[in-house]
Amino acid sequence: MKAWIVAALLVVGASAAQADVDGMVEEAAQAVMRQHDIPGLAIAVTANGKRRFYNYGVASKDTKQRVTSDTLFEIGSISKTFTATLAAYAQVDGHLSLTNSPGRFLPQLRGSALDKVTLIHLATHTAGGFPLQVPDGIQDTAQLMDYFKAWKPSHAPGTQRTYANPSIGLLGVVAAKSLGISFEAAMEQRLFPMLGMSNSYINVPAGEMHRYAQGYNKDGAPVRVNPGVLAAEAYGVKTSARDLIRFVEANLDPDREERRLRYAIGETHVGYFKLGAMTQDLIWEQYSYPVELDTLLEGNSARVLFESNVVTALDPVQPPLEAVWINKTGSTNGFGAYVAFVPSKKVGIVVLANRSFPIESRIRLAYRILALYTPAQ
Repeated sequence: MKAWIVAALLVVGASAAQADVDGMVEEAAQAVMRQHDIPGLAIAVTANGKRRFYNYGVASKDTKQRVTSDTLFEIGSISKTFTATLAAYAQVDGHLSLTNSPGRFLPQLRGSALDKVTLIHLATHTAGGFPLQVPDGIQDTAQLMDYFKAWKPSHAPGTQRTYANPSIGLLGVVAAKSLGISFEAAMEQRLFPMLGMSNSYINVPAGEMHRYAQGYNKDGAPVRVNPGVLAAEAYGVKTSARDLIRFVEANLDPDREERRLRYAIGETHVGYFKLGAMTQDLIWEQYSYPVELDTLLEGNSARVLFESNVVTALDPVQPPLEAVWINKTGSTNGFGAYVAFVPSKKVGIVVLANRSFPIESRIRLAYRILALYTPAQ
């Protein structure tokens, strides 16, 4: 058979196979949207350097504007992975060490219980027992510093994991302070541009608001995230499927990035603590691959999210690995998101919705889709 005929048949076969995959993705996505009354959903997959985008529904029920790969979504706590990356970048650039305590950069906190807490503890939720949210009465920076100075741990740093916005928020404050600029400027003027993310913001500019999806709460009412103390650092990023998959690709193959960014990303993949099957990196959470769906569901369960859990410190720490499933969930009142990637398989996925739907459903959807792109697992 002539070579050109063979090549043509291979192309046709590949196209047919991709069409089958696309059909199965759409079926799974539409089922989740119906089950949870999700107005709009954006999915991006990267596999061996090639991207695939799947967009369904509307960014706003009022305007009927369709979701695209450039629609802006709130990503909630996935924002924390950027905060950790910024802190690691500041370390690579010589502005801080992750073994420092916060008081080195915030003199107001010297002499407090935080003297025994390192930036690593802040980035791994092991500082000693912060609450999930910043207390309601705290409205400004001065009140925040008073809160941190008076804070008393409920257990020793590095012994228990308690998922907390104040913890990562303080890390963001320290990282920005070490760089000598505001956190918003550090993200929007330094980190996002270095990552090639031109469609990502802490504060969405007026000229880009038309691309900002409307979120919907559990009752179907329109909502967007409320600005507040440490909101930017802990859950404030608004981005698109196209930009977020670019971040996933940087994490899949850091060697392709600029030197300082490469080392910063690698640092966020270092494992510091074990909680069951999950290894806690700097915000990222990882599992040995291949991984069972039930293992992921347990690692992302309410018990892990809302309760303090005893952890085992890794000594020595675990260097970045290839055969791991790395993930992070994110939610605001009106949005739900999930990111996962497997370096050894060079695959990753982004799931963005303008309604906060159960984490279990996000993981099941992502797991099913990535299985289509990694049939040999």
